[in-house]
Amino acid sequence: MASLNEELGYIVNRDPAARHRLEVALTYPGFHAVLLHRVGHWLWKRGAKLLARVISWLNRLLTGIEIHPAAVIGPYCFIDHGHGVVIGETAVIGARVTLYHDVTLGGTALTPGKRHPTLQDDVVVGAGARVLGPITVGQGAHIGANAVVVMDVTAGATMVGIPARAVDGTVHADSTAYGTPSDGADPLQQELDRIKRQLELLEQRTKPNEGGGSGI
Repeated sequence: MASLNEELGYIVNRDPAARHRLEVALTYPGFHAVLLHRVGHWLWKRGAKLLARVISWLNRLLTGIEIHPAAVIGPYCFIDHGHGVVIGETAVIGARVTLYHDVTLGGTALTPGKRHPTLQDDVVVGAGARVLGPITVGQGAHIGANAVVVMDVTAGATMVGIPARAVDGTVHADSTAYGTPSDGADPLQQELDRIKRQLELLEQRTKPNEGGGSGI
């Protein structure tokens, strides 16, 4: 388990707006939310579930971030900005995961059991994204801003759109701000553009010659 000093250093290295550890410790609600969640999670595992839920409620009031105390969050989790983030009961978050504001790790079932996503190590989830259901987001994957992900994501892939689809050629080893590559086009739009080009080419080939006679 990483120490608080190590986690503060990780955030400073990740966020160009962070000047030093003390600033992060005093002013970053995402850091405060993870700390309070760890207290609530510790109580939840030991059977003090009502008290754990109260701490989760206080956490939401103080930070604007709602994390169910049963959710599992690994080391070096960085919730950037953070307001509006919702992390469901059976969500599992690996190490070095970055979540931006207004992210939802939500469930799609109304019955007990695994209902929320698992994010493996080094995942980035962009602002406004919805990752829904008991799916797995593979290591190093990026979820673009406002994407809606409802199926498993391959390790290293970048997902954009509603419903989210993988962007070709975007497997990566490092992080991208907000999980969205600056040159990443929506794969659905790319497919529509390809079909449009094919139709235009077909139209040109089948269009009769204009202004030309038979020459007879």
